[in-house]
Amino acid sequence: MEYLLSILTWEHAPKIENPPVTTDGNKANGQTLLVSDRNKYKSMLIRTYSTVWMIGGFAFLVYMGHLYIWAMVVVIQIFMATELFNLLRKSSEEKQLPGFRLLNWHFFFTAMLFTYGRFLSRELVNTVSSDHLLYKLVSGLIKYQMFICYFLYISGFVWFILTLKKKTYKYQFKQYAWTHMILLTVFAQSSFTVANIFEGMFWFLLPASLIVINDIAAYLFGFFLGRTPLIKLSPKKTWEGFIGASVTTIISAFLLANVMGRFQWFTCPRKDLSTGWLQCDPGPMFKPEHYYLGDWVPHWFPWKDVFLMPVQWHALALGLFASIIAPFGGFFASGFKRAFKIKDFGDSIPGHGGITDRMDCQMVMAVFAYIYHQSFISPHNFSVDAILDQILRNLTYEEQRNLYEQLGEMLGNLCKA
Repeated sequence: MEYLLSILTWEHAPKIENPPVTTDGNKANGQTLLVSDRNKYKSMLIRTYSTVWMIGGFAFLVYMGHLYIWAMVVVIQIFMATELFNLLRKSSEEKQLPGFRLLNWHFFFTAMLFTYGRFLSRELVNTVSSDHLLYKLVSGLIKYQMFICYFLYISGFVWFILTLKKKTYKYQFKQYAWTHMILLTVFAQSSFTVANIFEGMFWFLLPASLIVINDIAAYLFGFFLGRTPLIKLSPKKTWEGFIGASVTTIISAFLLANVMGRFQWFTCPRKDLSTGWLQCDPGPMFKPEHYYLGDWVPHWFPWKDVFLMPVQWHALALGLFASIIAPFGGFFASGFKRAFKIKDFGDSIPGHGGITDRMDCQMVMAVFAYIYHQSFISPHNFSVDAILDQILRNLTYEEQRNLYEQLGEMLGNLCKA
């Protein structure tokens, strides 16, 4: 079991670009033989423990529900920001700029307030709707949320200008640009994960699982069949691993969609910030449809009738993206680390590196899953939920009450007619 886990997690181990020359002669083609690596069992044990804890913790959070997974994403974002902020940090300049590091986090939490305020406004309002005073307060905050966030950003901008010091101009402007790049390429992308969670855990869990499956399959195919290098940025990646992983991921997407689509815990959207059990009409996307294969299969084939969910066809698109495009997020991270001459972004996960090392492909996949859901899955016509969302966001409590009374009069008149 430990050997199998070591294989599945070996790809995520820190890679040494220039292996040290050994004196025992155990080398082949200039690279140290894996069988002669004296530390491999220790590394395997560390990676195995880390992997088991991560899988177990993730499964527990999925069981606990949407709110807990959102909290996990926030923690991941904070760790990623910490790792990336530290890349360009210079202690000599920081000593001359007390409080400058606090400015980075000011921009970070301003972006968090803006992003989650836009994504989760409806869920927040639905959560406090039973309390009149709290409801009015939250509705007002949501209505002016964009102005509040802009004011916070401008205050940070003024703060930055006022803290500029001679001889540190270049360092300060570099940090300012670096902070905005982190918010754009890391925080903004990973925030789409939260939107996917509340649209239905299916749209978070399936894409994330496909990335994991693709990573494992790429290593296994490359380990046993790999001969042809894929890209110079990652010398250990091979075409055989890439193609084998693509086929495996697409097939897995089709099958996993059928399994996950059977559980309302995964398919039902969460419309508030509670943690209770979910019940809903899964909709036509998750209702099996009958397909008669007939002459499409050989006569000896036992299954002439199959039942497939429409979402399984959409899962093929997710699988195709996860296997062909998402890996380029990992290639980007590899090139990024080479540019900064670092092995890993951090050491927060023993045997794996930093949080950023594990999330490179996941961020790319989360954005695609959200855009695909909004473009091809989410209904484009007006729905009751969409209209209520606009009412809650743009009307005061008195205006909403007036609207309710007018609708009551209109319905009363229709009933009399």
